[in-house]
Amino acid sequence: MPAMSTLTYIILFTFLGSLGALIGGFILLWRKKFALKISHFLASFAAGVLLGTAFFDLLPEAMLEAKDLGINIFFWTLMGIVIFFLMERFIHWFHHHEEHHAHEKESKSTIPLIIISDTVHNFLDGVVIALTFLISIPLGIVTTLAVFAHEIPQEIGDFGLLLHKGLSRTRIILVNILSAAVSILGAIIAYLAGDLISNYIPVFLALTAGFFIYIATSDLIPEIHYEKRQGFALIESLLLILGIVVIATSVSLIENG
Repeated sequence: MPAMSTLTYIILFTFLGSLGALIGGFILLWRKKFALKISHFLASFAAGVLLGTAFFDLLPEAMLEAKDLGINIFFWTLMGIVIFFLMERFIHWFHHHEEHHAHEKESKSTIPLIIISDTVHNFLDGVVIALTFLISIPLGIVTTLAVFAHEIPQEIGDFGLLLHKGLSRTRIILVNILSAAVSILGAIIAYLAGDLISNYIPVFLALTAGFFIYIATSDLIPEIHYEKRQGFALIESLLLILGIVVIATSVSLIENG
């Protein structure tokens, strides 16, 4: 039986990663109360997975790849955090700007912005998965796990907002599918550009680590602090640690396997 090509791995695992978006969306539509109850727990676990992937997988690999290229990995990791921060600030600014200038239409005025933001996010997920597979299959698999883990709570939040804004369930399902499919497009584009950007792979890995660190620390971990019930807060904290342990163990098993 012939081994799968790198492109096959990329398409297959990008599809698997995008399933997180589909699962999150469908759980919300069919079991809204259940989805909202578990979203905080999923977010806590996802935060641990993202941090574990950044520190145990992406950054060590980036430093290894950059050893002979003179690339400052910590600088580009910081740039990843800053770039993602600026992207979010722009989106929030545009959102509030729209709300300020549209009162009667404010309920639906932000729907296109939410959809565009989610689509761009999924496109970048595909790019990240493809670039990590270009380095090694194990790195790509662990990165896909991180993408999958954070997509579920993210989509519950995003599509819950669309539902609240008045978008029909049918349209939300369609948007969910199309938005997830964009990740495969991003992956294919990154694969085709692989030769052109091969010398910059460590930079992209460091940027991705910065993205993951930012998402975990600014979007997901704060959810734990909002939880006032001590029992639930403890569970969420343990889930965060579990996410880190899962990635650390996975990386160790893959490297020694």
